[in-house]
Amino acid sequence: MINSRCEYLEYIEADKNRNKLRSGMKDNLLLEHSYYILKYQRLLRQDEYFSNSNNLFFTILHVIIRRRRNRLGVRLGFTIPTNVFGKGLLIWHYGNIVINGNAKIGDNCILHGDNCIGNNGTMSNAPVIGNNVDIGVGAKILGDITIADNIKIGAGAVVVNSFLEEGITIVGMPARKLTKSKEYKSEVI
Repeated sequence: MINSRCEYLEYIEADKNRNKLRSGMKDNLLLEHSYYILKYQRLLRQDEYFSNSNNLFFTILHVIIRRRRNRLGVRLGFTIPTNVFGKGLLIWHYGNIVINGNAKIGDNCILHGDNCIGNNGTMSNAPVIGNNVDIGVGAKILGDITIADNIKIGAGAVVVNSFLEEGITIVGMPARKLTKSKEYKSEVI
């Protein structure tokens, strides 16, 4: 949660540095989708900063920035509420990213697109996701669950159970831990 200008600048810098993974180029203007995704992330961080302030001027700016962010979000297919992601967010592709406002996601999260992080439809509780989690294309994380740090979630996985072991890969529908056998073949257990 961004509460000061110093934290705001820290989040912007972390997001900017994380997005350098996208290309070796300094100028994202040449990469249309990269430019708009980074622009959306900046508006998201500005919205967080202004919405967490009690300053009347910032409240007015909050309304203006929220409107700009929501318009760009509709074009990109993003429904991301404020104060959900930690710093260092990386979104690879635009299109259909829906995040519940009750979700809490740590630093350095990677979204590959077509993701849903939300409640399970019977209760309002949403997932709590740790730091350095890589969420593959089409992965859905649903319900009152916890995902540990340094986990990779495979493409198309549907995660409905908590995974508290760090550094694992989870795949499948419903998601299960992926391990390597003695013959170095991947197996789902």
